[in-house]
Amino acid sequence: MQTYTYILINFLTIVICFIYSFDRRIQFNKYFRAFLKASIIVSIPFIVWDIQFTKMGVWWFNTAYTMPLRLLGLPIEEWLFFICIPFSCVFTYFCLDKFFNLNWANRFNNLLVWITVVVCILTGIVFYKKIYPLVTASITAGTILYLHYIAKVNWIGKGSFVYLCLMPGFFMVNGVLTGTGLDSPIVNYNSDQILNIRMLTIPI
Repeated sequence: MQTYTYILINFLTIVICFIYSFDRRIQFNKYFRAFLKASIIVSIPFIVWDIQFTKMGVWWFNTAYTMPLRLLGLPIEEWLFFICIPFSCVFTYFCLDKFFNLNWANRFNNLLVWITVVVCILTGIVFYKKIYPLVTASITAGTILYLHYIAKVNWIGKGSFVYLCLMPGFFMVNGVLTGTGLDSPIVNYNSDQILNIRMLTIPI
C-alpha cells in the first residue's frame, strides 16, 4: 500500500473537484477539453525543469512511496501531478469566480505586482548561488511583469486571493509530499540548493 501513496495523493486531490464538475450549477465539465489543452501546454516547461533538476540532484523522489513506472527519470505520479493539481486549482478559481464577486481584489494589482517583483529580485540577488530559489524568483518576477505590463491581465488580485484560499489544501498536499505524517518525505530536497526555510515540512 505504501507504494501507492503518491498516486493516492493525486487521486484525492482531484476526485471531489471532478465529481462536482458535473453539477448543473457549475458545469465545469464543459471546459474539460480546454483545460486539458492549457494544462498540457503549461506543464511542458515545468516538466522539463523537473527532469533537469532531478538529474542535477536539486530534488529526488523516494521510491518507497511511488510506483515503479518512470518516464524520463520522473515517477508517473509526478507527471500526473501536473494535471491533477492544476485541475483542482482552476476548478476552485472557476467556482469562486462564478459564485462570488471577487473583482474588489483587482484594486491591489499594482501593489501585488511590485511586492512580488521586489521580493523575487532580492531573493535572486541574495541567494544567487542556490539554483532553486534563483530560477524560481527570476521566472516569477519575469512572469508577473509580463502579465501586468504586456499581457495587461486584470485578474492578478483575484488570482492572488484565490491562491490564498487554496493554501489549506496546499499545506495538506505538499505537507504529505515533503514528509508530514510519513516516516520520510516523498520528495526530498538538496539543502545546498534551497533556502532551508520551511513552512512546517514544506520548503518556502
